[in-house]
Amino acid sequence: MKEATPSLIRRLVPGLILGFLVFIGLAILGDLQKVSIHLIQFKWKYLLVALLFTLCNYALRFVKWHYYLAQIGVKRLSVPQSMRLFVAGFPLAVTPGKVGEVLKGVWLMRLTGVPVGRGISVIVAERVSDGLAVLALSTLGVIAYPQYWPVFALVLAGLLAIVIISQIRPAANWFFDQGERIKFFSKISQSVREFYEGSFALFRPGSTLLAVALGTLSWLGEGIGFYFILLGLGMEPSQRLLAMAIFVLSFSTIVGAASALPGGLGAAEVSIAGLLTLTLGQEPAVASTATLLIRLATLWFGVLLGLVVWGFSPDLLGFATSRSQTVSEA
Repeated sequence: MKEATPSLIRRLVPGLILGFLVFIGLAILGDLQKVSIHLIQFKWKYLLVALLFTLCNYALRFVKWHYYLAQIGVKRLSVPQSMRLFVAGFPLAVTPGKVGEVLKGVWLMRLTGVPVGRGISVIVAERVSDGLAVLALSTLGVIAYPQYWPVFALVLAGLLAIVIISQIRPAANWFFDQGERIKFFSKISQSVREFYEGSFALFRPGSTLLAVALGTLSWLGEGIGFYFILLGLGMEPSQRLLAMAIFVLSFSTIVGAASALPGGLGAAEVSIAGLLTLTLGQEPAVASTATLLIRLATLWFGVLLGLVVWGFSPDLLGFATSRSQTVSEA
């Protein structure tokens, strides 16, 4: 545990530093003095409302996570233990390229015995279904602002390609058979096959439709939370403001995910602030303040919850608990 924990913390450091720098950069670009004034004048009760909608987002995404686990054959994991793994994964989103999330596959293996490859397929399926969900929420906005079509279409094509290719089993089996003739690939072929089998189960039409539906509802909640933050900054309530809040946050989530930066840091913030300025005509100080607040209420709120879970989960941080002990606790 003494060796694994520092290693995990080191993976988080670049994301934490980048997050701090992004916040400072946003405040400076929006005019630090003006941003400070907007923060002082902000109606903080609306941040609490946004946090409640974020919790709704997490609750629905957890339902999807637990459903996915059942699809790959995980049967003996209790709901509390499943939730512990789900929330503990939040800080891993700010590791470079989110590669730290692979660790959830290791946690699943230790708790349930399911192969790591299958566990990783759940993480990939989560990302793909979330991507399709925010694309669905962005559709009307992209129609209204066609200059964003190239990014929208490129991401949509990529996600659909993953889903479709995963369902072509003969092609996958041929690829594995050919690959096993190569010495390097033969060493990892079993893990790759497990990943594929998990993906095949998770991307079946019924599973995908259910997951995207849950994802659409969950990310809609965060969009509504963003709407309340804009109200807290003094904007007039309207259906257009609600629609634009959902579009701005959803499309910026796509941009952040496509950037492969830790937690989408930098890319998502620039996109949110830029879209608020371009589509709603907000001055940079207001746009920067809104961006800071919504990222606190979503990304960093989730990171904080995950770190709290880490504090009560030494077995996850250090892999100190044996598999047999952990299964019996579950």
